[in-house]
Amino acid sequence: MSNAGQRYSVAAQHAIPAMLEKFIYEHSIVTRSPGRINLIGEHTDYNNGFVLPAAIDKAAWIALTPRTDNEINLTSIDLDETCHTTTTRLIPSQKHAWYDYILGVVDQFQKNGIAVSGFDAALTADIPIGAGLSSSAAIECAVAFALNEWLQCGLGKIELVKIAQKAENDYVGLQCGIMDMFASVFGTADHVIKLDCRTLEYKYEPFKLDGYKIVLFDTNVKHTLASSQYNVRRQQCEMGVALIQQHIPFVHSLRDVTKSMLQQYVQRFDEEVYRRCLYVVEETERLQQACLDLENNDIKAFGAKMFETHEGLSTMYEVSCAELDFLVDFVKDNDAVPGARMMGGGFGGCTINIIASEAIETLTAQLKPAYEAAMRKELKIYIAQIGAGTGIIK
Repeated sequence: MSNAGQRYSVAAQHAIPAMLEKFIYEHSIVTRSPGRINLIGEHTDYNNGFVLPAAIDKAAWIALTPRTDNEINLTSIDLDETCHTTTTRLIPSQKHAWYDYILGVVDQFQKNGIAVSGFDAALTADIPIGAGLSSSAAIECAVAFALNEWLQCGLGKIELVKIAQKAENDYVGLQCGIMDMFASVFGTADHVIKLDCRTLEYKYEPFKLDGYKIVLFDTNVKHTLASSQYNVRRQQCEMGVALIQQHIPFVHSLRDVTKSMLQQYVQRFDEEVYRRCLYVVEETERLQQACLDLENNDIKAFGAKMFETHEGLSTMYEVSCAELDFLVDFVKDNDAVPGARMMGGGFGGCTINIIASEAIETLTAQLKPAYEAAMRKELKIYIAQIGAGTGIIK
């Protein structure tokens, strides 16, 4: 789809937030970029595996207004904060501030040989921060689309996705995979995306939940991936691959690895690295089977694999936490919940649940006080609808 086509399809579905309007002028460019969910395939993207994400109906909005000098003035409407710098002084804050996700994209445009002059930009979003819905990727993709439109670079969607990912890798310092940005840009209503993270080939799989809804339970534990064990897990996966490469040179990532390889070349050397890698290999297999479940419209079989994924993330990959485990344990024996698991990088954020529509009110009325009594934290609840990807609104 061309940028123009994406502009009209998104603009037809989404009005500009009222709080953003006072930052919009005649020459402003407004972009919208959604958060994402991932149904299955967690921590597989940076291992060249498969993922099954979708864009959702919660998004980040950027209003960008070009300047004639080299000043960059940024405003976070929601946080009531500002940032002032110049195009020649792009220095990461080292604290993963909201403006790093904007400036990191500018930095990548410059590193790609694209001259960027000064601009003013205002940001607002209704994606819960720290909930594992990839608010950072949404911001990065919104900025990339805005700069591409303003500077008339003619960059395609894949190129913009890669720029957004590099911004997070190189400027923010989180070695994330490409899934979050890809889902944000390529999302479409009523479909999930089966994405091959090695080739970037993708296929839209219909995902219409007749009688069910996607419900997110937010632990209210704010995970900061860049300061967590996320990068450590990536290093452990790379260590497992390196151990196997000593014996099987054609292995380049865990995508190429089998369970027998892990048992033979990794388990005896490092049990912890073995468990990390085994989870990823099993998750890649699980996703392939889960896609067949969707094609057979077997939501119960699909949901059972979500529970298996959570068990692996909790006990093998060890990126869960007590709050996430509590939420999954609470619903796992409920017939109205075919599937549930922690979602995202881990150590907090949300669980994603498929729940029968008529059971949501009763279940949440039971779960909310139980969670808050056990964990001494407020439980936030969101119903997520699958929606359109990044686009130009104005």
